[in-house]
Amino acid sequence: MPYKQRLNSWIIVRLLPNLQRSVVGRFRSWSDADGQIRILRQLLPEARLIVVFDPDDRS
Repeated sequence: MPYKQRLNSWIIVRLLPNLQRSVVGRFRSWSDADGQIRILRQLLPEARLIVVFDPDDRS
């Protein structure tokens, strides 16, 4: 995996029905992801969103 991809290890995942998921965004730091998820929760209050550490790119 290229170095640039390894920098974005924190991801926001939207949990969908039937155990499906969708990656909303990738971030370099947890605090960046946390700030973005707070905004998304205000815009989409019904969405199930989580911040996850992703050490490698499998999605």
